Amino acid sequence: MLRIIRIGAFTVAYAVAASAPASAQDASILHAQLDELAAAINDDVVAWRRDVHANPELGMQEFRTAGLVAEHLRSLGIDVETGVGGTGVVGVLRGGRPGPTVALRADMDGLPVTELADVPFASKVRAEWQGREVGVMHACGHDNHVAILMGVASVLAGMRGDLPGTVKFLFQPAEEGPGGAAPMIADGAMEGVNAVFGLHVFPTPVGTIAYRTGGMLAAADGLRIVVRGVQTHGAMPWGGVDPIVTSAQIINGLQTVVSRQVDLTNSAAIVTIGQIEGGNRGNIIPDTVLMIGTIRTLDPDIRERVHERVRRLAESIAAANGAEAEVTIDRGYPVTVNDPALTNRMVPTLRRVAGEGAQVLPASTGAEDFSYFAEEAPGLFIGLGVGADDPSLVHPNHSPYFYADERALPIGVRALASLAVDFLTGNPISQE
Repeated sequence: MLRIIRIGAFTVAYAVAASAPASAQDASILHAQLDELAAAINDDVVAWRRDVHANPELGMQEFRTAGLVAEHLRSLGIDVETGVGGTGVVGVLRGGRPGPTVALRADMDGLPVTELADVPFASKVRAEWQGREVGVMHACGHDNHVAILMGVASVLAGMRGDLPGTVKFLFQPAEEGPGGAAPMIADGAMEGVNAVFGLHVFPTPVGTIAYRTGGMLAAADGLRIVVRGVQTHGAMPWGGVDPIVTSAQIINGLQTVVSRQVDLTNSAAIVTIGQIEGGNRGNIIPDTVLMIGTIRTLDPDIRERVHERVRRLAESIAAANGAEAEVTIDRGYPVTVNDPALTNRMVPTLRRVAGEGAQVLPASTGAEDFSYFAEEAPGLFIGLGVGADDPSLVHPNHSPYFYADERALPIGVRALASLAVDFLTGNPISQE
């Protein structure tokens, strides 16, 4: 049977299976449809990416971006709900037959960074951030995520009659903070979802797809320690309790939490003190020292152990010096865990899309609130390489020079669309 559909300015004809895909041959037909539709929509994906890049918005202020997304989804006949978890958008595409539900996620927010990248669509946007005017830039590549998922929506809408089940498109606000995943979940975005997929661009070789089972990205928890001593003259330290010396001992001791109290062959962990404040004169021992830091862990159980041992160590060292330590750990994004069974099941899909470019990724101590979605249903989060061939254009995420090679966009569209199709049909295949 020959099906002809129209997506934007493109008309695409392809052969379709007469019944539900139950064989490798039928799956191959679906993949051929998918790849052709992704190629047809690529110019639009590039245009969307440049538009969103030139018009970035900070977290929970993504009104223009959300409007662009909602209008596009509605044009495809997808049911749309706006204002989810703040400024989030949820689109629901129902396939032609009953089946499971899969969710695909893209984050929409930019960063308070003034863009220095030399591209014709560079951001000139300025906004207020923490009481001051700043530049705004998609320095972490979320513009790519939005455009890719809009493209995926076009592709899957063109295949809806051949899809069993439902696809939820989650366009999320405020990944960079204060976090939009949890509010979207509270508003019901993950109800009925059987699996969730997402991607993030990184300045790795263009077109590569990185994945791993288990902990992919770290939990990021804030650490605050207040050490209280007794103020005295710097020439007579015995007259008080020195919180500065005590804090120095705590900082040194914290390093043993990782090096001596965590099995590093199992999972990495980091305890960092990045800020310390105390005193205002060289000849006065103050009564209080404040330390602020971060705790990063890649395993949920190790996360709890590290918290308990940081607290115990700081309080014990302070008590041994006659001081007191007040330890506050603010739980941030949890560990982003790729469900092992789901990941292993979908590896052939990633290899079909990227070939040898599908590679196991070393764990990263960065953090992502995709982790909340993956706590609600089995999840798989992958990295998409957007690093240019020219080394002078390769810069890390969050850099004002961050540059994404647009040759990666169709690979991202094919990857997310293929994960959805293969999960729904239960029939992933590889080219190997």
